Amino acid sequence: MEIVIEKLGSFLEASRADEKKLERLNEESGCLIVKRANTWVDEAKARPIPKMLFGEFLFEGEVSVLFADTNVGKSILAVQIADSISSGKPINGFRLEVGSKKVAYLDFELSDKQFEKRYSENYQNHYVFHDNFLRAEINPDLELPKEFDCIEDYLNHSFSSVIEDHKAEVLIIDNITFLKSDNERAKDALLIMKHLKKINRTYGVTIIVLAHTPKRNASNPITKNDLAGSKMLMNFCDSAFAIGESASEPDVRYLKQIKQRNTEKIYHENNVIMCRIAQPINFLMFEFIDYSSEEEHLRKFDMHGVDDRNTQILKLKNDGLSNTLIAKELGVSEGTIRYNLKKIA
Repeated sequence: MEIVIEKLGSFLEASRADEKKLERLNEESGCLIVKRANTWVDEAKARPIPKMLFGEFLFEGEVSVLFADTNVGKSILAVQIADSISSGKPINGFRLEVGSKKVAYLDFELSDKQFEKRYSENYQNHYVFHDNFLRAEINPDLELPKEFDCIEDYLNHSFSSVIEDHKAEVLIIDNITFLKSDNERAKDALLIMKHLKKINRTYGVTIIVLAHTPKRNASNPITKNDLAGSKMLMNFCDSAFAIGESASEPDVRYLKQIKQRNTEKIYHENNVIMCRIAQPINFLMFEFIDYSSEEEHLRKFDMHGVDDRNTQILKLKNDGLSNTLIAKELGVSEGTIRYNLKKIA
């Protein structure tokens, strides 16, 4: 029995020695970190499970890309997400599983006056953001330090300073075209995403990057190929979601998952989230309406067609049909029927 115990002890000691040797080799190599699969799992178990920040579209610790065509509402939604996370209050229709977090919103799109207009009633009765919401824009008196070749490199370097100096836990960049004007080129997109992933892993922050779609056919479903610089941006991000513009109503938008790692694809072409852009008081926002199919929003309606459809909806409703039966009759979602009945009632 003593011999068995002695051999077992020698075996365990040899195993520990091998592991230490392996760890030492990792430190020396610097390129690849090699560990036993069980070691990776054990280390991962010690870290918290990622929680939702904006429903299944966004989880803690991700590098996420939000993309859409110009003037569809990327900045509106991004500020709304920032406001939700910083205040710890969920957006209606989307789960938030954390308390208040410090958010840094890097705004390279709007001036302070334009920002003010969106979050006030004609420059009066201003919306009050949570103190955890920080907004940054380019310093107009900026002088480029000698160690940087261009403003884009200086900006990328400044991200770390924002996180360290202000203890930011979420970084929102509006938008990626400001970091590299040629982000559609694979080389530039790769450099941007590698830098953001490094910041993400170093500080454990969540990063949301806003990006444009190049000119696309609005009658086709949104895919990963619609993202400018799509291959590199999509390869390196953890999640991506898009805003689509509905062809049936000018103020209606839909949200669709394009890539996800922490959840199943829930909001796909057969189940997108339907919203409308509204400013009920002093906050420009996306208002949740319902769920629908993407195809419904790709159909082309001229104004005459929309009026005809609304007339049909009202007639069928007066005939006693339920919203579900009207939706089936007209080939649209029940949410669309409910939304239009409110508008035409």
